[in-house]
Amino acid sequence: MTPACKKRGFASIDIIASWADIVGERYGTRVQPDRLIWPRQPELSDPERPPQPATLVVHTDGPTALMLSHDSPQVIERINTFYGWAAIGRIKIQQKPVAVKSASTRKALRPLTRSEEQQLDAKLETVENDRLREALKKLGAQVIARNAGTAA
Repeated sequence: MTPACKKRGFASIDIIASWADIVGERYGTRVQPDRLIWPRQPELSDPERPPQPATLVVHTDGPTALMLSHDSPQVIERINTFYGWAAIGRIKIQQKPVAVKSASTRKALRPLTRSEEQQLDAKLETVENDRLREALKKLGAQVIARNAGTAA
């Protein structure tokens, strides 16, 4: 954990580094996470009980703030899916100019062969959640395509 992340309430830089992948194309470059505000926890809290969710402070421009306020339940769900638990309870939006980052151009990966695609589908057939299965399939396809090029 970096001191800058700790000062802003983030346990690690993961959410900042993966922000565009977490929140999607619409908000990835136009909304910037600023800090997490964690509620005070009682001293004698139950160790079995997870901590209360934090407030994520973000900044963006006015029109995007309006869209984000409408889509915040979905964005919170995506962030909590990334963390694996209900870490975020609400989003506080501050209207500030955000330097729009250009989307990084990634080298196009080769398409999977039919055999590779069938193997990947077979490994994921037990995953019940459709969104999770699709996300894992996308990740798996990228890993296979990237690693196959370096193995030769």
